[in-house]
Amino acid sequence: MALKIIFMGTPEFSVPILESLHQSNHKIIEVYTQPPTKKNRGQKVHFSPVHIFSKQNNIPVRHPIHINTNEELEHIEKLKADIVIVVAYGKILPRSLLNLKNLKFINIHASLLPKWRGSAPIHRAIMNSDRETGISIMKIIPKLDAGPVMMSSKIKIQKDANYEKLSKQLSKMGSELIITSLKLLENKKEKFIEQNEKDATYAKKVSKDESQINWNETAGQIIAKINALHQNPGCWFYLDGLRIKITRAIEVNGNGAPGEIIDENFVIACGKKAIKILELTRQGKQNMSASNFLKGNKIPIGTNLNK
Repeated sequence: MALKIIFMGTPEFSVPILESLHQSNHKIIEVYTQPPTKKNRGQKVHFSPVHIFSKQNNIPVRHPIHINTNEELEHIEKLKADIVIVVAYGKILPRSLLNLKNLKFINIHASLLPKWRGSAPIHRAIMNSDRETGISIMKIIPKLDAGPVMMSSKIKIQKDANYEKLSKQLSKMGSELIITSLKLLENKKEKFIEQNEKDATYAKKVSKDESQINWNETAGQIIAKINALHQNPGCWFYLDGLRIKITRAIEVNGNGAPGEIIDENFVIACGKKAIKILELTRQGKQNMSASNFLKGNKIPIGTNLNK
């Protein structure tokens, strides 16, 4: 029997999963997403990727500023859905909503729970140089990402993986896993296993301060951060008063004071070893190779980026 679904999600990560559900035999009654925003001088209205996909596919969309209101509670109750599927929605569901009868709440989370609960699990897994991560499908309870897990699947994190690549891999994995999970729910064969609280770690939101490079860290730590924050917000440093975002770099052998340019190929000493910049984005410019940047910007060896 096809299930009636309310989908809640916002970023690009959520779209392949929404698309998979849309193409299945199940019925998406309505989509909830974050409200449109106005950006830049022209105050142009920007809709979330989930909103755009829903409109393109004639799926009803709702984007309340607050979801913990009587109006939203009554509206969701009237939809008579079987299940609410949440994928990076960006809002915490209130207890009053979770207590609605005859309605299941499932979350698709981009980590192997209980590791990396919270809003930035992919970023933190890469920054922590984890060897693996995955997708967990869990029951939503009032405590953040602490509900029992129904299904999970692992994936190795490649050494050169960045946020953009890994996010796409995990989203595809989630789009496949949710269909399998729904079959179990249809046939009432689902089993939920409680998480071990002792193993829980938290993936806090990435702060603006974290995106500026600290050259006192090891080369390995800096490379991990560059990959984790690719492309937004990105890892950056100041050069002659301009912000330079590193989009690709490798770890190399090299010695010098942290932040010191130690050869003409944009090799920079770190707290341990060094990094060689391969690609970068200069403030207000397009992404380019480091070699092209250096053709028009001569940086003397011995320049220290910490000064």
